[in-house]
Amino acid sequence: MAKFKKAAKKTASSRSSSSVDMQAQAEKLSKTLSESAQQIWLAGVGAFGRAQAEGTKLFEGLVKEGLNLEQTARKFAGTRTHVVRDVVENRVDQARERATDTWDRLEKVFEDRVQRALTKLGVPGRDDLADLSKRVETLTAELRRQGGGSPARKAPARKKAAKAAPAKKATTKAAGKRATPRKKAPSKA
Repeated sequence: MAKFKKAAKKTASSRSSSSVDMQAQAEKLSKTLSESAQQIWLAGVGAFGRAQAEGTKLFEGLVKEGLNLEQTARKFAGTRTHVVRDVVENRVDQARERATDTWDRLEKVFEDRVQRALTKLGVPGRDDLADLSKRVETLTAELRRQGGGSPARKAPARKKAAKAAPAKKATTKAAGKRATPRKKAPSKA
């Protein structure tokens, strides 16, 4: 038993020394954690101060970068806009040319059909009128050469004939009214 008492004394003393060591380690750990928290807090306060001081500069720098990017994007879009505008203008020109060609063909078909209809009705065409006009000029020139008279002397005669012609028409109208038969009265039979 004596041995047991000695062993118990040894374990008790070792226990008390180990609890003192543990307590020292806990205090040391607590102190380290406290110092780390203090450093983290100070770093945060320092970052906040720097953000306040340099925040305006950082903001202005970001605005400048944004402006540069916007200008670059606009230049890029501007070149693309010109390309797209050119393509659209080319397509519009092509469509306009096609429409003009189609319209010209349609107009030509219409003119041909009208000319055929006028020819069937016996209406003289442009060429016929031009030929007739040339023949009248030739005959007028021939008459001048043979008659030696100027067309100025004959012009008043034409006016007199033109004034007399309406009078003749009026007399024929009046005569036409007289020529209409009158209604006969029913005869009593």
